[in-house]
Amino acid sequence: MKILVVRFSSIGDIVLTSPVLRAIKTQRPEVEIHYLTRKTYASLLEHNPHIHHLYSFDQSISEILPMLKKERYDLIVDLHKNIRTLGLKLKLRRPSSSFEKENVKKWILVNFKKDTLPKVHVVDRYFSAVKRLNVISDNRPGELFLSPNQTVDTTVRFNVLPKKYIAVAIGAQFGTKRMPENLVAQIIQHSSAPILIVGGLEDRERGNRICELCPDRKVINTCGELSIMQSASIVSQSSSLLTGDTGMMHIAACFDVPIVSVWGNTAPALGMYPYYPTHSEKYSIHEVLDLPCRPCSKIGFQECPKAHFNCMNLQNVEAIAQDLETRSVQTR
Repeated sequence: MKILVVRFSSIGDIVLTSPVLRAIKTQRPEVEIHYLTRKTYASLLEHNPHIHHLYSFDQSISEILPMLKKERYDLIVDLHKNIRTLGLKLKLRRPSSSFEKENVKKWILVNFKKDTLPKVHVVDRYFSAVKRLNVISDNRPGELFLSPNQTVDTTVRFNVLPKKYIAVAIGAQFGTKRMPENLVAQIIQHSSAPILIVGGLEDRERGNRICELCPDRKVINTCGELSIMQSASIVSQSSSLLTGDTGMMHIAACFDVPIVSVWGNTAPALGMYPYYPTHSEKYSIHEVLDLPCRPCSKIGFQECPKAHFNCMNLQNVEAIAQDLETRSVQTR
C-alpha cells in the first residue's frame, strides 16, 4: 500500500504531522509513505526515516504533478485541507481522507470570543485522517531528525555548553505573534544563563537590538546565520526555550526541551499549543486573559489591529522570567 501525506507549510504544522507518520509506520509497516510539501520546508522531513519518498515544489504543484500521477496512490492523506490540496486531489483522482479543521468554530472564537472548539490538539485531529488505515495515536511527542551536518557544536561555535544556555525564538510569520524586543530584553535580564537567540535573516536586526538592550548579559544573536535545522539543533541542546506561538515551540517539544510560551493575538484554545500528550508540565503558557479583542485572528497580523498590542505589552514580565529561570535551572 502506498499513500501520499500532504502538508505544504509551515514549520510548526509540518513538525506536528510527525506523530502521524510514526504511528502509520509503526502500526502499518507495510505502508509506503510519500510526503508532499514546499521546498522551503523540505529540510524538516528529509531525514525522517518513516518517509519513503519526499516530494517538494517551489511555486506550483504542477512542477511535480506528472510524477505524483505515476505513483497511483492508494490513499491521499490531506493534512493541510485547503483549496490547493482540493485541486491536487481532483487532479490525482485517487481516494483521499482529511481532518476537521474546525474553521467555523475558530471564526466564532475570533469574531465573537465564544469558545465552542473541542479541547483537542490539532495533532489528535490529524489522526482522524488515518482512521481508515486503522492507525491511532501512540500518545508520544513529535519527532525531528537532524543529520550530523545540521548539528551545531555550541561549545566550538558560540563558547557555550549544551544544556547551559537558554534559547530564545524571536521569529514568527506574523508580527502579532512575535514578542516585542523590550519584553524579550526584560525577561533576559532576569536570567543567570547565557542566551542564544534564534530566528531567520529577517529577524537579524531585531536580534541585534535585543542584544543592545542587554549590555550586561551574554546574549548571542544567531538569526540569519543558521538554517532552520541548525536553529533546531540550537533549541534541542538548550536548557529551556522562551518563545511565542512559533514553529520553534513545536520543535522544542520534539526534543523534550522545557518550553515557556508567550502568547499574543492567538490563543491555545485554537489547538496549537506544545504537543506533550502525557507531560503537560513540560511547558507553560503565558497570556493576557480577558482582553476583549483577543484572539483577533487564528493566524495573525503584521501589526495590532487596535494599535495597542496589549496582548503582548501587558504580559507579566516577572512571572515569565521566574518561570523561565526555574525551568532552566532544573535542566542545567
